[in-house]
Amino acid sequence: MPSLPRPATELTADEARRIALRAQGFLGAPDRRAGVRGVLRHLGAVQLDTISVLARSHELIPYARLGAIGRSTVDAAYWTPSPEGTTPARPHAFEYWSHAACILPIEEWPHFAFRRRAYRSRPHWNHTLPDGVYDQVIKQLRAEGPLTATDLGGAKRTSEWWDWSGTKVAVERALMYGEVVCVARRGWKRVYDLAERAVPEALLHDELDDAECLRRLVRLAGQSLGVGTRADIADYHRLKGEQVDAVIADSGLVPVTVEGWGKPAWADPAALGTPPRGRHRTTLLSPFDSLIWERGRTERIFGFSHRLEAYVPKPKRVYGYFAMPVLAGGRLVGRVDPAREGRTLVAKQVTLDGPRALPAVAQALLEAAAWVECTNVRVERMDPPALREPLIRELARSLD
Repeated sequence: MPSLPRPATELTADEARRIALRAQGFLGAPDRRAGVRGVLRHLGAVQLDTISVLARSHELIPYARLGAIGRSTVDAAYWTPSPEGTTPARPHAFEYWSHAACILPIEEWPHFAFRRRAYRSRPHWNHTLPDGVYDQVIKQLRAEGPLTATDLGGAKRTSEWWDWSGTKVAVERALMYGEVVCVARRGWKRVYDLAERAVPEALLHDELDDAECLRRLVRLAGQSLGVGTRADIADYHRLKGEQVDAVIADSGLVPVTVEGWGKPAWADPAALGTPPRGRHRTTLLSPFDSLIWERGRTERIFGFSHRLEAYVPKPKRVYGYFAMPVLAGGRLVGRVDPAREGRTLVAKQVTLDGPRALPAVAQALLEAAAWVECTNVRVERMDPPALREPLIRELARSLD
């Protein structure tokens, strides 16, 4: 592929696709020495979600880029404090609202000050907070150290998932205000501590004004996307369009046009400096992967319509509960809706564009199976049905 002009003002659709893949860590050799924390810093945000099929989404994100890295290694990379054995714990990451509920590099703590200030000024919340409970939670954390909501007095009033106790409302509000942080996960429960103890002193105080915060997040979004429209950049950390407009000229991103996009775009100048080349990753993608966060962008770049159907009534699902797009050769070539039954990875439904995708899908299934310690793969439904037996044969051939 020929070198891009410097600075590039016009990109072909193929150049933009390859720039996006490299920016997201799917094109070229991954930085294995930096590991999971390197992936987090590179992406700027890793989405959290409660759904666990093959694994939870925050595990699937580094797996998709690095391969079969140990799942315990993933959790330790996010939540094990550094340096080891010191008091107080200093996390490598913090959990906060970004694109959604996300894990974020701890060094970005100052740049979410604008959002913490916005939460503090909100006139109402969805959950009521009984008088005195907030102060009691802060007092208990200060006296006893890191605690879960259960340790603080209980997370729920009833068995309903949404029916939070006053204690849970208080500690989650304190997290959004920036008074507490999640320093670990224990059985998927957040372990909270005071930010003044857990966040390094040099990062703790909200000294940056809104414009400085937004400028940084817009630049980070552009770097993580490689190239994107205003809507793409705003969506990455869920900013408002007018917030992007106010700072993008000073963000360090450069304006470009992309063939077929029909809208102005901006690119990371570093991404334009060298042509994107190298080995393509073949893998299953979490529906919450930042490569495919924004549906319009996914359709624009890959010609691929993606929708999570976990919250769609079962009779109306087209591709399955947790259909995972298959990335191969820099393209999205199909979907797999997986499940696990003992040591078997079950492909409940596989949907492919055509027979050329069979070897890539077989490779992705077998690697995923090995990662979650499954010893075989079973294919149930296939669309088109005629490809089911060829996929089974391809899986068997790959195992030989």
